[in-house]
Amino acid sequence: MRLLHLHSSFSAGGKELRAARLMNVFGAGVEHAVVSAQPGAYGAKVALDPALDVRFPADFPSLQGRPTPLRLLRIARAMKGFDLVLTYNWGAMDAVLAHRLYGRMLGLPPLVHHEDGFNEDEAAGLKPSRRLEGIALEAWKQPRRRVRLIINGIPVAAYRDPPPADAVPGLAKPPGEKWVGTLAGLRAVKNLPRLVRAFAGLPPEWRLVILGEGPERAVIEAQAAACGVAGRVSLPGFVPDPSRAVGLFDLFALSSDSEQFPISVVEAMAAGLAVASPAVGDVAEMVSVENRDYVTVPGDEAALARAMAGLAADPALRAALGTANRARAEAQYDEDTMIRAYAAVYGEAMGLARFP
Repeated sequence: MRLLHLHSSFSAGGKELRAARLMNVFGAGVEHAVVSAQPGAYGAKVALDPALDVRFPADFPSLQGRPTPLRLLRIARAMKGFDLVLTYNWGAMDAVLAHRLYGRMLGLPPLVHHEDGFNEDEAAGLKPSRRLEGIALEAWKQPRRRVRLIINGIPVAAYRDPPPADAVPGLAKPPGEKWVGTLAGLRAVKNLPRLVRAFAGLPPEWRLVILGEGPERAVIEAQAAACGVAGRVSLPGFVPDPSRAVGLFDLFALSSDSEQFPISVVEAMAAGLAVASPAVGDVAEMVSVENRDYVTVPGDEAALARAMAGLAADPALRAALGTANRARAEAQYDEDTMIRAYAAVYGEAMGLARFP
């Protein structure tokens, strides 16, 4: 069985790591070809099981450019020979259009499109606080039978045990130090300089640890220097297994301009952490009821700083909110349900009673 994955980016972000996780679960009996619309953006490769048969074809037609009929025809022809085409986010939408225009003529395989949220260039046109399911049904006018809402899940049990102090490569946690942590691609939409500014007022025993990689590293480091906290802000890079690191945090914080269902929040909840975040996407509904007072108005940097400071000052409150968040993660966000749902959708698209 051969699957073609067409991504807006295959950098190590939430949707990409979820796709890698599903590929690992589906096992060695499925072949995969992975294409990124952003050239060279293949950071999520590190999360793939080396035993899998995964190719990254350099000769696949670019997913970026003017949607001319000839260019779309080239993309459509490149889909032949696969059993299922999977497209991800708006950056792969030209492939969806190519499939719609030429699929019947060329006898193309079925296609399943995934939407997980919005980049900074997309958020202005569509309000990311609306559920994606509603956008698909209302703004995109898709019939109900063609829309499936699948909640992201993680292996919740893997986050219960605290990791060792040196679990983050190159950054050991000394006794007495407290960490505000986040997991995020270092991209503009994550607005990590805002998180640095909100963190800057915390007491000196607190360190900000940002796990992720991306093009905004220098901007974040410059903001830390400008705030006088460069020595208390660490960017160790991407961590392929968050369950081996998130438990070192004492508090989780998010600062994004746009999200939908950030899997990093679920990971923090599973690790028993309190969460401070703007009310972007579904965050306010994701966290426990007890934690919702610390989900602030989007764009209100002072409110985010107050939420972080209040949680940092009260270890008993952090523990109580973390316990409530973990219980909610165990009840709502375990990955087994998610995996079964994706397998059912892919199998149905191919007319199979069972997938893979």
